[in-house]
Amino acid sequence: MTKLFSEPHIRKNILTGEEVLVSPHRTKRPWQGKLEENNKKVTVAYDETCYLCPGNKRAGNEVNPNYEHTYVFNNDFAALKTNTELINFKFGLLEAHAEKGICKVVCFSPNHDLTLSKMQVSGIEKVIETWKKEYKEIGELPYINNVQIFENRGDVMGCSNPHPHGQIWAQHYIPKEIRLKTSNFFEYFTTHKTTLLQAYLDQEVKEDTRVIYSNKDYVIVVPFWAIWPFETMIIPRKPEKNILAITNETATTFADAIKTITSIYDKVFDTPFPYSAGIHQAPTNNKDNEGWHWHMNFYPPLLRSATIKKFMVGYEMFAYPQRDITAEKAAELLKSLK
Repeated sequence: MTKLFSEPHIRKNILTGEEVLVSPHRTKRPWQGKLEENNKKVTVAYDETCYLCPGNKRAGNEVNPNYEHTYVFNNDFAALKTNTELINFKFGLLEAHAEKGICKVVCFSPNHDLTLSKMQVSGIEKVIETWKKEYKEIGELPYINNVQIFENRGDVMGCSNPHPHGQIWAQHYIPKEIRLKTSNFFEYFTTHKTTLLQAYLDQEVKEDTRVIYSNKDYVIVVPFWAIWPFETMIIPRKPEKNILAITNETATTFADAIKTITSIYDKVFDTPFPYSAGIHQAPTNNKDNEGWHWHMNFYPPLLRSATIKKFMVGYEMFAYPQRDITAEKAAELLKSLK
């Protein structure tokens, strides 16, 4: 590895054009800051006080059915509304526009303690099937131009309920991250006639420094430009615009990849590993969106132990994101836990 990577340096995220400052020498600094409480392991299959368990009343007073696999419902406290009137505001230098959309909750399983890392591959396949169904149905709504599927795991990540679940936020306006990727993907595809992520994946597989795991359909890498300490990305080997291209066969290998990385995470500090995970895929705006290559990102905040997390503060809020442990060192540790 080049000497550059042992000194402070800036890496570029080729997917968005944004950058991150890497400071490898800072891993030696002592820590006297805040310690988070160690994540407690949930060990009950049913919790009568949980508003996501089957048969229980939710916070919005609706009662869950006695579901047996995945269960999807409209978020009782949605950040977006379906009936918002799409109007614009402009007064001098002040601008705003109304936003409408839909927010859903996806319970992965009726089992209160069955996280993705503990689920069988067949159970995760049902989650993937649900993601596909929701992406298609919501994306076909005339006022929806982007569907964001994600999961926040752990109270460190602001998760309000320990019952394993994810969310789907879909909206009229295409968010910044998707707009940046759409533009960069299109530009690269127009010039090279292959997807940017395919070219990047080919280089990562050839170098094999940041690859954590691979099967015949998916590769898990620590991105060269990773911001979070143990950030990873699942990349399909075959470039497809969205998850609707997932077949029964590739759903199994995708589920295998998800289970593998989440299981590895739980071994890093021997704790239920918190993270935010999300799938980026082409907008549902009825355009070709050439060059799109869908992928899944995992952003875990833990840095040095189960009780020390990375904060985005100070310099990171006013200048660049910054990380101490390099992507290569993180990959080395994660690979050792397979």
